[in-house]
This record gives sequence, structure tokens and C-alpha cells, in this order.
Amino acid sequence: MADTDWDPDAYDDHSFVHEYGRSVVELLGPTAGEEILDLGCGTGELTAEIDETATAHGIDADPSIIAAARERHDASFEVADATQWTPDRSYDAVFSNAAIHWIDDQDAVLETVADALGENGRFVAEFGGAGNVSAINGALVDALAARGYDVTLPWYFPTIGEYATRLEAHGFEVGLARHFDRPTPLEGGEEGLRNLYAMFCEDLLGDLDEETRAAVVGDAEDALREECFEDGTWIADYRRLRVLAVLV
Repeated sequence: MADTDWDPDAYDDHSFVHEYGRSVVELLGPTAGEEILDLGCGTGELTAEIDETATAHGIDADPSIIAAARERHDASFEVADATQWTPDRSYDAVFSNAAIHWIDDQDAVLETVADALGENGRFVAEFGGAGNVSAINGALVDALAARGYDVTLPWYFPTIGEYATRLEAHGFEVGLARHFDRPTPLEGGEEGLRNLYAMFCEDLLGDLDEETRAAVVGDAEDALREECFEDGTWIADYRRLRVLAVLV
């Protein structure tokens, strides 16, 4: 995964991550008696919801995030890198919300998903698709480039065709793939965009001194204000990819 250290409390300030994920849980449709793996579970809100019906096990690579999940919820959680983890059982389904786009080695994670599933097991996931936060990322990259920084964005935002082909190469049959716009209001009013950058863009901003960082973020805000600031709220230009695939 991208080399990011998460603050559980700051992560939870972005509650839209799990709130929008509830409709992905509905698509999953967990039932009593099923065992379900939540890959990239974060602080465990959706894992706990799944665990109310089925038996859920959440994995995430960040120890502080898993510590918070264990403190808050009764479901099972484990610190694990999804590209290297070896399942110790067969799951009926693998679920993932807002995590896949953080993973560098996409083939390795799909190998893990396939290894975790029994025959006809389902993989239900939502993550950033092609064009996700292109305006927000573009403004930040431009502000960095104006100061001589050449950056590479760390996320994986595929098209339907790209990801469906990858799923099929790992033995999955794609039953649903939807790529859609989801403009997302950010909490925090005037501070909303800079809070988003602070939470999710440390790979790009973490090495800057405080003055340069403030100037870069300020320039990005200025560039985006007309397009992305409405009635005192920043609107993130999210585009999501939602998939349901079955291991055949």
C-alpha cells in the first residue's frame, strides 16, 4: 500500500468513507452463517455492520487503525498487508470499501482475494475509478509543480475495462461493474479541503516545510474555489468504481 501512517481519530473525521460504504454492504448482502473478509477495513465501522449478520474478519496494514477497530468493535481484526497475507480459512465473500486504490500491487491483492474465497465466492468492492478527484489532485499537482516539485500520484484509479480484465485474469466472472460520479461534500466548512489533503495526501505533502505546504494548499484552494466550493462547503469530485465478481 501507499506509505501512509493513519491517525484513527482524523480518519474518522472523514465519516463519508464508511457512510457511503453502507450501500456497498447492501450489495454484498451478508447472510447468517457466512464468513466474510473485510479487506482494508479501516477503523471497522462496516466490518461491525457486516458482523451483525454474518461473521466478519477485518484486515488492514496500519497497526493504529486496527488497534482502534479492536477497541471500538466486537468483530475480529488483524494487522495484515493484503498483498502478502495468507488466509487460514475459506471465506464466502471478500468485501472492500475505499481501500483498493491505495494498493500498489493489484495482481498480488487479487491473488489474496482469490485465495481467500471458495468456489463461487464473491468479491464486492468499491474504490476510486478513472478520473477520481481529478480536479482536486490536479490543483495540488499544479501547485507543487509551480515550486519545482515533480510528483507521481500514488493511487490506482482504473477504468471498468482495465479492472474487469484484471479480475478475469485471476479467475473471476464479473457480474457487475459500475463507474459513476459521486460528488462528495467535505466536512469542516472552509477547512474541508485542506483537511482532506492532510488526511489523504501525505505522500505528496509530507516532506514539505510548514510554509511551503501552506502555500501549496492555499494555491490549490484558490484554483478550485469556483469549481468546488458551494455555500460554504467543499465538494470533492469523486468518481467510484463498484464491482461484484464471482470466483469460478
